Amino acid sequence: MTYDFLIYAIIGGLGVAAVAGPLGAFVVWRRMAYFGDSLAHSALLGVALGILLDISLNLAVIACCVLLALILVSLQKQRLIATDTLLGIMAHSTLSLGLVAISFIDGARLDLMDYLFGDLLAIAPADLAWILVGGAAVLLTIRIFWEPLLAITINEELAQVEGIHVSRTRLILMVLIAVVIAVSMKIVGILLITSLLVIPAAAARRLSSTPEQMAVYASMLGCVAVLIGIWGSWTWDTPAGPSVVVAALFEFMVIYLMPSRHSANT
Repeated sequence: MTYDFLIYAIIGGLGVAAVAGPLGAFVVWRRMAYFGDSLAHSALLGVALGILLDISLNLAVIACCVLLALILVSLQKQRLIATDTLLGIMAHSTLSLGLVAISFIDGARLDLMDYLFGDLLAIAPADLAWILVGGAAVLLTIRIFWEPLLAITINEELAQVEGIHVSRTRLILMVLIAVVIAVSMKIVGILLITSLLVIPAAAARRLSSTPEQMAVYASMLGCVAVLIGIWGSWTWDTPAGPSVVVAALFEFMVIYLMPSRHSANT
């Protein structure tokens, strides 16, 4: 019973890494890292709204991320300002709004460090259930919409000609990213979640020759990073979430220092 928290941390971390792998591949292919950051930063605003409305924080985070994604897509279509400028405004504004909103909530005693950088070793059974159920739903959705998601990633205009509803498929991808951010918030935190999406997928790209391989390898590398990160945190008493990210970075560096026959394509 003493080590239950460690078992929860390992299962939860592996669950998130398995989901983040294939989704991270789409984030890398579509160059959406900054978009993922913007959604992740809005999660703190979701936390504040969840406390204010007395609803599930996970549901509030998902709703907030999806709403921000819809606003971003709507503003992008209007082409009023450059996309990177828009993302920069939304990312930091929503993070600041969340911090300010939390400071106004009477009786709210949150450890912001847990939300900003995660607390993998503090996963409770309810968190674990949320991670496993939410992760399974995301993986099933990716499996069902794999071909349309891949088609709009390669060429949106060609995908539209082939009869794929591009806007709907793009929205599905954004909702999936929002769900993964919500379930991963406890693992590496709002500020580091994009790294768990991007780093394993970027490393897997070096090893893969097909999209499917890259998705699987990204999940595997993410799982290894979680195990190494937890071991490092346990051994050296370091923060668990950042330790996982450092382990993923170590994997990335090792893989990119290795000679690869696919190097010409990366």
